[in-house]
Amino acid sequence: MSQGTVFSIEEFSIYDGPGIRTTVFFKGCPLRCSWCHSPEGQQSKPEIVKSPNGCLHCGSCLQAGIAQPDGVILTEESIAVCPRGLLRMCGQVYSAQELTKKLCKNQAILQQEGGVTFSGGEPLLQGEFLLECLSLLKGRLHTAVQTCGYCQDPLFEAVLSATDYILFDLKLIDDAMHKAYTGCSNQSILRHFHLLARSDTPFCIRVPLIPGVTDTQQNIAAIASLLQEEGIAYAELMPYHNMAGSKYAMTGRSYQPNFDVTLSPNPRQELFEAHGIQTKLL
Repeated sequence: MSQGTVFSIEEFSIYDGPGIRTTVFFKGCPLRCSWCHSPEGQQSKPEIVKSPNGCLHCGSCLQAGIAQPDGVILTEESIAVCPRGLLRMCGQVYSAQELTKKLCKNQAILQQEGGVTFSGGEPLLQGEFLLECLSLLKGRLHTAVQTCGYCQDPLFEAVLSATDYILFDLKLIDDAMHKAYTGCSNQSILRHFHLLARSDTPFCIRVPLIPGVTDTQQNIAAIASLLQEEGIAYAELMPYHNMAGSKYAMTGRSYQPNFDVTLSPNPRQELFEAHGIQTKLL
């Protein structure tokens, strides 16, 4: 029985696949997107997060922590001694059986029109755990996986066969740009995109719109051309929002995006339309 780490379970989601769904957010991601709005999902292990609002700066949490050369590591005792209760553990370890049992408590509702979506972070980073969860839910609930597509080929092929639906992100087509803004090459991502497009698994392509980065005319035209090449006639566009900064403060990290956050993203829907692709702004 495999184990995995989850940092959030959100019920009654309407944006993470068909119908009304429960979305499970796995901790850990191989990418470091400059615009990431879930910094608490980047690290694989459970971590302590702290609300920056209302802190008395009394130092109690630090005194209960473990001193290190580069700072203090907060502990569970730090959580206990905070007078305002501003600290919490982000990330819970489940066995696949424990998690799927929890998800199936709403089985009667989710079976009517919806299901379960595994997101993140990047759920494929916990591939064994994900595949076991999908196996346990097969025939009981509709399953979807939201992924950036960055993983080894055998794992992607296994997940593609095991799930009912894929939500697949396409960010940047130029590999150098992809490396600059996410820290990783897009070669396996594009390879898996083509594999997905030619499979029998239903899917939806999603494009994050980051001002001056992914929403440029060159990149949008390249994405639209790629979709047209595979006969894909629909995509969902996800405009950047600037709420990410406050979440970085929770994790004790600073938000330092390498693009202009004051700009509004440009969806350039006319470029998709010119390639015969309908789009929806989320």
